[in-house]
Amino acid sequence: MPAIVVEHLSKTYYTYKRPPGLWNAVKSLFRRERHEVHAVRDISFTIEEGELVGFLGPNGAGKTTTLKMLSGIIYPSAGTARVLGYIPWERRPEMQRQIALVMGQKMQLWWDLPPYESYILLKALYEVPDSEFERRVQELAEMLEIRHVLHTQVRRLSLGERMKCELLAALLHRPRVLFLDEPTIGLDVVSQKRIREFLKEYNRRERTTILLTSHYMQDVQELAQRVLIIHHGQLIFDDTLRALVERFSPSKALHLRFERPVPVAELSRFGRVVRAEGLEAVLEAPREQVSRIASEALHALPIYDITIEEVDVDEIIRDIFAGKQKDYTDS
Repeated sequence: MPAIVVEHLSKTYYTYKRPPGLWNAVKSLFRRERHEVHAVRDISFTIEEGELVGFLGPNGAGKTTTLKMLSGIIYPSAGTARVLGYIPWERRPEMQRQIALVMGQKMQLWWDLPPYESYILLKALYEVPDSEFERRVQELAEMLEIRHVLHTQVRRLSLGERMKCELLAALLHRPRVLFLDEPTIGLDVVSQKRIREFLKEYNRRERTTILLTSHYMQDVQELAQRVLIIHHGQLIFDDTLRALVERFSPSKALHLRFERPVPVAELSRFGRVVRAEGLEAVLEAPREQVSRIASEALHALPIYDITIEEVDVDEIIRDIFAGKQKDYTDS
């Protein structure tokens, strides 16, 4: 049975607007202009148990709203979903004991208490056996490298240490499904890397189903086996990162290094010249012709080094969010 099944899920919010001024404020008491905000529109997908899936989208695309519906925090306007066989917004204890939600901008730990004391409270809430609690805390703290801060007030911890403590709190009851909403937001590159390594290892060891949202493409590239992209509330892509690159980037980049300078006009016959500086150049060539073009360039130009690379995933995602990719609605 899949861990998560989403069918035609939608969420619509209603907001009210009025022009500025006292008289308009009085009029709004009797009549207000109502607007519909479609946060999520008719999305459907399935996630198998043990999958680690990246959930991408620009700000306001509907990622956090989707996670809140799947974790039972808010009700949908239409459609249905099942998490481990349960309907999330029914908030049954049997389901809540098997899921966890970590939001990078919100805390579940008590600000004035050490993390360990918050873990004791969570132990009671999730009915973690005494025999397992201490072993679990120490094991996760060792993996996250935070044993030295377990008894320090949360308010005195660095952002990276707090985020690691939040992850430990979420995993204390060994959830089968973990929702992560921007878990590395605001962290330095070292802390981001350590959290990614932890999540990768934890997913491998525990086979926990993880749905991860992040604006850092490095998170998704290193962790996710599959990517969902949501834009304006609609699911526009569901496949692997490799499939994303092949679909939305019809070209590859050729990085060339020369023994002597080569005129740009001579380079342009092999592809679009992206950059040409001194003894280096970058060409863009159609994906299906790149091998032939590379071979011809090697014979015709004074090249001593050549590499062929995919177009940067960050650039592809930016183009999709900016509306420069026009075929995604067919997915």
